[in-house]
Amino acid sequence: MDASISIPPNHARLRRVAGIGYGFGNQILFVITVWFLFWFLRDGAISKSHGHWILRDCGLAIFFAVSHSVMLVPKTRKYLTRWIPQAFYDSTFCIVTCVSLLALFFGWRSSETVLWQASGPTQSVIRVCFYGCWAALFYSLALTGLGYQNGWTPFYYWLRDQKPPRREFKPRGAYKLIRHPVYLSFLGLVWFTPTMTLDHAALTAIWTGYIFYGSFLKDRRLEHFIGEPYKAYEQSVPGYPLVTIGPLAKKPCDPVPSTVPQRRSKESDPLRAAA
Repeated sequence: MDASISIPPNHARLRRVAGIGYGFGNQILFVITVWFLFWFLRDGAISKSHGHWILRDCGLAIFFAVSHSVMLVPKTRKYLTRWIPQAFYDSTFCIVTCVSLLALFFGWRSSETVLWQASGPTQSVIRVCFYGCWAALFYSLALTGLGYQNGWTPFYYWLRDQKPPRREFKPRGAYKLIRHPVYLSFLGLVWFTPTMTLDHAALTAIWTGYIFYGSFLKDRRLEHFIGEPYKAYEQSVPGYPLVTIGPLAKKPCDPVPSTVPQRRSKESDPLRAAA
């Protein structure tokens, strides 16, 4: 008697169609979210409501940071892939990120308090820096693999019934200078604004703290997955420019054990001490 379990053709076809819809739907959601992210960071809140903004806005900003971080934890991935196929975990991560961001965009309320308002040449310089950070963000994502960030690469190989190639750790471009160019680019997006309202300042403060803490977590995560090559990379490349102390600076080199034999004293030699 054959104890193997076969999936009926209709069920397999249905799963295939559902997977295709899930994968392509995620990509559409990703593009829509990036579009709204651009205009939200450039021009501020979609809603012009001003009432009771601080708790609401801070809660939305923290919700995004927490959900984004939790999905990246190796234990979370191991637990959720009991039900989510490996090929669709990155797509699921992208969907969770996009939904939390869209909730932030449409739920955000603005403050009438303006901390600074740039105009003239200063405003133009800030705008150029903002657009430059977008270019730097996509450049950095391209170096590290945008298809892995938004789930496209594993989904693409699933479509072709192929196993994704093993990712090799080879720092290129900006990654030879700093460890976290993606996070640095995103810092610029939240800081370079010609109009800094109090609600935008709250978002900037929360996301700045999250970005630095997220950088620390990413280093720990890559140490877990890559091992010694990444630890050696941390010893030669800082996390951010001009950071010379703390966990985001270059890591100190491990002490090299001495190969010179040391002469033992009579007290340290148990044979001599017993004689």
